[in-house]
Amino acid sequence: MLKVSENPPLVWPEETSIANFDGSWWVAHTKARNEKALAWQLVHKQVPYFLPMSWKVSRKSGRTIRSLMPLFSGYVFFCGGENERLEVLKTNRTASLIQVVDQQRLMSELEPIETVLKLGKPVVPHEYLKVGRRCRVIAGPLMGTEGLIVRTGKETRLVMQVEMLGQAASVEIDYDMVEKIDE
Repeated sequence: MLKVSENPPLVWPEETSIANFDGSWWVAHTKARNEKALAWQLVHKQVPYFLPMSWKVSRKSGRTIRSLMPLFSGYVFFCGGENERLEVLKTNRTASLIQVVDQQRLMSELEPIETVLKLGKPVVPHEYLKVGRRCRVIAGPLMGTEGLIVRTGKETRLVMQVEMLGQAASVEIDYDMVEKIDE
């Protein structure tokens, strides 16, 4: 288990937003439990990446253990050209690479997740939803973000889906900060 300081950064280079990365986006489908190790290798190889992670709290032998876990298990997003793609393949930590056909769409799905993580809000993996009420955030740092609204108990959550992975993440949001999108 890694100490907090031993975890790779969510975004590398750290002071850059994923919106400002140059090149084409790719998705590395990693070998089992290799996401963080791949991220560290990408730092050393100077390959820009995005590895969204969230805190998981568990209890073992009466102790509370907090672990930083990949939000999308088995996937690391990276950006670059053919040289960067080859460097990722050389790490021997990937099962396959997924070419991103619709670069704009992937960015529109990942940028809100990056924003929420940088704000320090708790984000959790969420079941990918085919049905639900589509909405748009009308205020706050996620203004303009589209997603699905779901209710879990007393909280309202905005589900942000990454279509090409068939996975999603959610964040708690005030119901009055969203409006329904007419479809």
